[in-house]
Amino acid sequence: MTLIRWQPFQEIETLRRQMDQVFEELAGNNQQPETFWKPAVELKDTEDSLILRAEIPGVEGKDLDVQVTREAVAIRGEYRREQQAQERGLFRSEFRYGKFQRVVGLPVAVQNDQVQADFKNGILTLTLPKVTEARRKVVKVNIADTSAATPAIASEQSDNNNHVDTTEAEPASVW
Repeated sequence: MTLIRWQPFQEIETLRRQMDQVFEELAGNNQQPETFWKPAVELKDTEDSLILRAEIPGVEGKDLDVQVTREAVAIRGEYRREQQAQERGLFRSEFRYGKFQRVVGLPVAVQNDQVQADFKNGILTLTLPKVTEARRKVVKVNIADTSAATPAIASEQSDNNNHVDTTEAEPASVW
């Protein structure tokens, strides 16, 4: 299981922007900020890769700009309003229009030149292979029992008998 650090200041900043937007709408100023919304993302850690899924409905794949570094993924695009002539007009719209951007920091380094992307039904799926050093390795440690020996002999035996076996073993289940 991967732990994700809680960032309360980012949440406070989001709340502040939303409150500013509410007051702007009440005041009649319909100016929308350039970056209006952020797509929801899901990051899953597997044995040898990270899988990032982003929810981007109503946008075509050709209108997306996805950039991957070893430490982060940046997704940019724009959701454009359809230009249609209507007889009676539009009464209400809760769709989000405009530009969007989302930068997701990655918990481990990835091989950014081997990323695979799939965009289907408004879900962007990126498979990000981990660098070899970031993959989980389990190392078995052999411990010799030196409790029966005298302290002077035990220190000599610990130097001679305790060693680390660096052969890879199957990962043990985590509690």
